Amino acid sequence: MPGLEPPTLAEIRAARDRLSGIALRTPLVRLNVEDAPAEIYLKLENLQPIGSFKLRGAGNAMAVAEPAALARGVYTASAGNMAQGVAWCARQRGVPCTVVMPDHAPQTKQAAVERLGARTIKVPFDAWWQTLVDRRYPGVDGVFIHPVSDRAVMAGNGTIALEILEDLADVDTVVIPYGGGGLSCGIAAALRELRPQAKVYACEVDTAAPLHAALQAGAPTPIDYRPSFVDGIGGKGVLAEMWPLAQRLLAGSLVVSLDAVAGAIRMLVERARVVAEGAGAAPVAAALSGRAGRGKVVCVVSGGNIDPAKLAIILQGGVP
Repeated sequence: MPGLEPPTLAEIRAARDRLSGIALRTPLVRLNVEDAPAEIYLKLENLQPIGSFKLRGAGNAMAVAEPAALARGVYTASAGNMAQGVAWCARQRGVPCTVVMPDHAPQTKQAAVERLGARTIKVPFDAWWQTLVDRRYPGVDGVFIHPVSDRAVMAGNGTIALEILEDLADVDTVVIPYGGGGLSCGIAAALRELRPQAKVYACEVDTAAPLHAALQAGAPTPIDYRPSFVDGIGGKGVLAEMWPLAQRLLAGSLVVSLDAVAGAIRMLVERARVVAEGAGAAPVAAALSGRAGRGKVVCVVSGGNIDPAKLAIILQGGVP
């Protein structure tokens, strides 16, 4: 999808109006940790009705879709959170929903999607990734809602930035998990207009860090993707249409280890009473490392949909 541009501030503000009654205005809370390298704040998107920020992008994309096409149904390709966002909004609108899921998707997320009335199609990771590239899946009809490279989705995600600035106008840095770039670029698009001095960092895990590899190489490059309990971020590479946006809007990629993410999940439960999935805890791990800098650092806790069995292992000091 060459020539993709980030949403404008007007589009993001319009998305906020559309999302009234669909997505929550989530709280921004201080993480009180002794000897932290910065003032760390948590933007708690795990408190959305589906446990993830994805409700924002899905809700806005469906609100602007052609009604006649929408009536035939919607579908998406997702490891779980966008699936829930699309399924939630489809149920509210009374339209059928199908989700193409990679075969490593957590059972917790698949069960949640099916509870919302959606049909799931589990496929090998490569076939799932190809659905993202092709923006379609053979034999499925309806409106395809891309979880990443869609201006309406990014505009919905960008509403998070409006809320952050209302609560913390002098924010210095925002750290955002990087799955495909739709969340980080949506937020960065708004911050570029309203607080350009704030740095926006992507956060990746070292078993799947395609943006870091692309920034090092100066162009998207394939990586050795290894699935892990951090299932909400990472991929085989940076989507071609998202690379110019990420390169232009983001200050860099902060890569954290699985051990560090597990430690952040454990700390969030024990100290803040916050349950985050791996992707949601990754920015916290990065901020605690000091690599996000000093000053006022906001970590976007993107979701809280973690398998209970994996959470139990983490709380006992292990890494799933």
